[in-house]
Amino acid sequence: MNRKRKRAVFVISVAADLAGMHPQTLRIYERRGLIDPYRTPGGTRRYSQDDIDRLKAIQDLTGQGLNLEGVKQVIDLQREVERLRDKIEELRGELDTLATESERRIRETHRSYRREIVLRAETLPDVKR
Repeated sequence: MNRKRKRAVFVISVAADLAGMHPQTLRIYERRGLIDPYRTPGGTRRYSQDDIDRLKAIQDLTGQGLNLEGVKQVIDLQREVERLRDKIEELRGELDTLATESERRIRETHRSYRREIVLRAETLPDVKR
């Protein structure tokens, strides 16, 4: 993912303004586990563009009638779907590697058969046909 989107640069007042919310709302969302902003060594919250996008998504979901627990479940499900998509891609890569290796071994085995085939005339030269 884009590194700029993950850089936590916005203080809470700017993040709240960008998301169209009150800063206290961001604190509530953090307490509920809906967002997890970066904390500086001094404890100041810093928000990234991804955090702002998530705040807007939360706002959309609550605007559609979901309560915060419902929003948390939706976010958890979205994370799980993303994790599973990543796992599928990983497994597809492994499968492609195994398929390529299997095809190589099959070709190698078929080539070895050709070396083992001996014509009957070569093994029994005295036998008449």
